[in-house]
Amino acid sequence: MDDRELAFTPAIKLRELIATKQISPVEVTEKALRRVDRLNPKLNAFLTVAADRALQDAKRAEEDVIKKETLGPLHGVPTSIKDLLETEGIRTTKGSHIFRNRVPSKDDFLVDRIRNAGAIILGKTNTPEFGHGGGVTENRLADFCRNPWNPEMVSGASSGGAAVSVAAGMNPISHGTDGGGSIRVPASFCGVFGIMGTMGRVPRRNTGLISSNPVWFSQDGPLSRTVSDAALYLRVMSGPHIEATGKGSLPEPAEGFLADISGSIKGLRIGWSPNLGSIPVEKDVAVICEKAVQRFETLGATVEDSGFIIDIEEVSETFGTLTATQDYINYGYLLAEHGEEMVSYVKQAIVTGKNTSAEVYALALARMERLRKYVRESFSRYDLLITPTLAVAPFPCGYRPEVIDGVKVPKMSGFYSMLYPFNMTGNPSASIPCGFTIDNLPVGLHIVGRKLDELTIINASLAFEEAYPWAHLRPMAS
Repeated sequence: MDDRELAFTPAIKLRELIATKQISPVEVTEKALRRVDRLNPKLNAFLTVAADRALQDAKRAEEDVIKKETLGPLHGVPTSIKDLLETEGIRTTKGSHIFRNRVPSKDDFLVDRIRNAGAIILGKTNTPEFGHGGGVTENRLADFCRNPWNPEMVSGASSGGAAVSVAAGMNPISHGTDGGGSIRVPASFCGVFGIMGTMGRVPRRNTGLISSNPVWFSQDGPLSRTVSDAALYLRVMSGPHIEATGKGSLPEPAEGFLADISGSIKGLRIGWSPNLGSIPVEKDVAVICEKAVQRFETLGATVEDSGFIIDIEEVSETFGTLTATQDYINYGYLLAEHGEEMVSYVKQAIVTGKNTSAEVYALALARMERLRKYVRESFSRYDLLITPTLAVAPFPCGYRPEVIDGVKVPKMSGFYSMLYPFNMTGNPSASIPCGFTIDNLPVGLHIVGRKLDELTIINASLAFEEAYPWAHLRPMAS
């Protein structure tokens, strides 16, 4: 197996090769680090590379294989952590210049889970400041995070570095977070698979107000080149945790919720919505997604127009109000001393949250509950709802679309408006690669499921992947 083939080997296969001593964790890690060294200057997927720690962990993993110790499900597999989670001894910036020199003394409990599964952490992937990039991974720490299919284009955000690291073969799986599309946006733009579980499926850190707060929308989840790898990684991260009590964690154990992965979708009822009734989509993207969703009928599902309609202007206003107040809760303490170091739109969001009245906040909560009720009732008719992931294909770094299909849209969110409504409702959803534009830029299809039903999303994604594979496709910058 040459270096390039190894770089694009799925995590499950790598773990098998390691367990059967056909390749060593040290060899895999060394090759992955060399690839990061070669590609990261062009793509900026990583903000921090932890080469020494990764090699130390790989040597211990190799010793465990030699001693015939019990091996974890990710034993010896290279991975990376989005630079929002604490990592012991490894710089954790949260994408902010304010924290550029911060090195935590303890791992986040999800990092513990990933390490305990045997994974080798290569470093921390690029993210916009506090994960707040408006769909673009940019910050004051490094250059743009760039798309491996065309480095002049954006990677998406806020798990941009995670998606790029996977797409370019730096690691087969990566940790991401999704508070408004932050796994699914870069998955679509970079041509990889990304999934966000039901709210609370992966436990949220208990930081006072955050864990029990009904408007804390962010979920941790995986990005990978194959559906099976993502399912494995999601299982590793999932399950109750003592540090994530209340609404921050579902009570069910992690073992059961993906117990019957078969790839069969015969008899499945799929509702198709090309635009959620109110979101403009560029014609080339719309055509690709329309063709892709019809393929599910050839796989045994029934596909029909869902009639799903939301008022995206109202939903966007609601989402903005609730996330701005959350930004203030999380980062308002930094305004006085560090406000001038922040990216301007991040600072503005925090200030907006600070100035939000109780009345405005209460009305936003009421609108969110109305959206949740509507989505819940819609899933009484369908097993899955499918939409385009994004309204556009990747666009140039330093730019955001303000007009889509001839319609003016909000600059900071108009192109990913199909996504954040389902952060607000707590439904699991994924983005699967479904085609390319004439410029060879990836397009994703968005699959939304009922709460607690990640399994149906995984099975539908796996069926599509097996019939119309994508993992063999390699970007130019790889």
